[in-house]
Amino acid sequence: MTETASRPTLEAVAARAGVSRATVSRVVNGGEGVREPLVERVRKAVEELGYVPNQAARSLVTRRHDAVAVVIAEPETRVFADPFFALQLRGISKELTAHDSQLVLLLTEGPEDYARVGRYLAGGHVDGALVFSLHLDDPLPALIQGAGVPTVFGGRPGWADGTRGDATTVYVDSDNRGGARDAVRHLVGLGRTRIAHITGPLDQTSAVDRLDGFRDVMVDADPRLIVEGDFTPAGGERAMRELLGRCPELDAVFAANDVSASGALRVLRELGRRVPEDVAVVGFDDMLPVAEQSDPPLTTVRQDIEEMGRLMARLLLRGLERRAPDEPGDQGPAGTPSSVVLPTTLVRRASA
Repeated sequence: MTETASRPTLEAVAARAGVSRATVSRVVNGGEGVREPLVERVRKAVEELGYVPNQAARSLVTRRHDAVAVVIAEPETRVFADPFFALQLRGISKELTAHDSQLVLLLTEGPEDYARVGRYLAGGHVDGALVFSLHLDDPLPALIQGAGVPTVFGGRPGWADGTRGDATTVYVDSDNRGGARDAVRHLVGLGRTRIAHITGPLDQTSAVDRLDGFRDVMVDADPRLIVEGDFTPAGGERAMRELLGRCPELDAVFAANDVSASGALRVLRELGRRVPEDVAVVGFDDMLPVAEQSDPPLTTVRQDIEEMGRLMARLLLRGLERRAPDEPGDQGPAGTPSSVVLPTTLVRRASA
């Protein structure tokens, strides 16, 4: 065994800086009431000695763990296969890293996972939680509420439309309904008349909102032209085959996300349908690895997925810091940050 050098202590930093241990503790833990010259001396001593605060001891003082749970209500097979989650996690990670907080990833696949996540959150290991990809009747919100953990949701939760009267719910979402309207109006503008829709799973509000946007434009849409998908390439393939079986004369498809659209494109190509000459296709997300590499490149509705993740983390951290209502960003009741809905943009490429 090799001996390791002992870690520098608060006392060592205090001796180097020529101040009391209490002064070092206040500076290290972000406390106030220390004159700037002393702060600079402490910081210099910390740097020279390579002092790293003991997180357990620091948590006792600050009541913060500098860790945030990211809870995704999907199995790991979906999370690691769908670039949507990678983009959102990248945005979250960038924001947390900038604030010296750690990301703790928690996934749910079965009932035992929900119990595990609930126990972890209630155990006081993290300062807050970022939760996305919720499904209706998901047990996660009740578990989080029981744990008393500050939370920001990715996507409008099913009760944020007023059905539960929870004014403190904070979420970040895109204008799913407006984006869907733009997609369908674009297809109508191209002269398409038999426009089909491959939805996402209708136990998720984003899919419901996009279906509503489709119906806003296609008021008298043939019900046969709407098939439920699941936001996966395989789901897009299955739905496209079903649509062609029902209405072989269809001339356009709006898919609720890009990976579903990629599955639809594969089926159309396999069956000899030319895109966009025979069937125009529009997706939703504008995930560049999917949209730009599709054959042909995919016209789609862009939502800034990475920015959504960054804003989720920012709103949570802002709430934890108890910022005043007059600081940048609107605030809800008792200083709670308000929810944010980001705009979407139609990106035209070769598929429509």
